[in-house]
Amino acid sequence: MSTGTNDTTAYTATPIVFTDTEFDRITFNEDGLVGAIVQDASDGAVLMFAWMNSESLRRTLDTGRTWFWSRSRQEYWCKGETSGDRQYVRSVRYDCDGDTLLIEVAQEGAGACHTGHRTCFYRSFGDTTSDR
Repeated sequence: MSTGTNDTTAYTATPIVFTDTEFDRITFNEDGLVGAIVQDASDGAVLMFAWMNSESLRRTLDTGRTWFWSRSRQEYWCKGETSGDRQYVRSVRYDCDGDTLLIEVAQEGAGACHTGHRTCFYRSFGDTTSDR
């Protein structure tokens, strides 16, 4: 699937159909949260990691946009509403234990990281140029 800026279908929110049985397979931790890895559907790049609670997962599935729970602000946030770097959900998967989510998205704008980088994982150990 192309996610180029000329492809307007790439940036269309599409709800994800799910059943209560599937939803009940998710194991939330003692704080009521589950980790979510967000991956670019176009090239497989890992864009970010964030936390979801039951409500933010439901919002994500129902709206086709990524919603997360901010532990520091104690509030929901829809990715890109402030920055314009929105995420349009293409699929939501869960691992064998149901305690981690993998969300494939079409990433609009500059990228997923609040620092302005495409991915939050732009730094690596041993790379002194990646400290910026």
